[in-house]
Amino acid sequence: MSGHSKWANIQHRKGAQDAKRGKVFTKLVREIGVAARMGGGDPDANPRLRLAVDNAMAVSMPKDNIERAIKKATGELEGVEYEEIRYEGYAPGGVAVIVECMTDNRQRTVADVRHAFNKLGGNLGTDGSVSYLFKKMGVLSYAPGVDEDAITEAAIEATADDVKVYEEDGSIEVLTAPEQFDVVRTSMEKVGLKPDNAEVTLRAETEVAVEGKIAQQVVKLLEWLEDLDDVQTVYSNADLGTDAYA
Repeated sequence: MSGHSKWANIQHRKGAQDAKRGKVFTKLVREIGVAARMGGGDPDANPRLRLAVDNAMAVSMPKDNIERAIKKATGELEGVEYEEIRYEGYAPGGVAVIVECMTDNRQRTVADVRHAFNKLGGNLGTDGSVSYLFKKMGVLSYAPGVDEDAITEAAIEATADDVKVYEEDGSIEVLTAPEQFDVVRTSMEKVGLKPDNAEVTLRAETEVAVEGKIAQQVVKLLEWLEDLDDVQTVYSNADLGTDAYA
């Protein structure tokens, strides 16, 4: 299956995260904590925790930080308890946005999120106002230049849902159901096909094309939201033009 490449957007996002290493650590520690509290402190028995730990190790988070976060979540050490909250709204150009947060203060978080939307031409909506436009899935991303046949064969063997080849640059994505993500990723890695990026994410069923100044406004809003302390992940259905990051 072919499609428009998301590789450049993925790399831009990762680059922005690398530039804010401290905030990335904070977000990962919170994710580790919530995952451990919900599913237990053993990564081998808790796929969400395993993914969070893998992501932390990928950005060179010290092992002590990871272990401390798990112990705080499981009650071995005293720590703050965070809850997950989702906000939905619209960015300029009718772009749908979902903001997933982890917070110990709901009032602070909603005020920060609403301020970002209002400041940059968007509006915060109600629960369910845009979530129906997205589908939760596991995504394993492979950089341009990988062996398409090898990826496809291994993905079929691993019972993945789909393989998308982006003709624009040759990058490939293996798509899975969320509950099969860990199984598929493990299977792909066992045959030497470790993805460059792997995540359980929300993908828009249809995208809204925005260009020029509108696209730049959308990017500013998404980056503002991502930079908020209580925000973990921001999703949108924007199909951004090439000048969006100007």
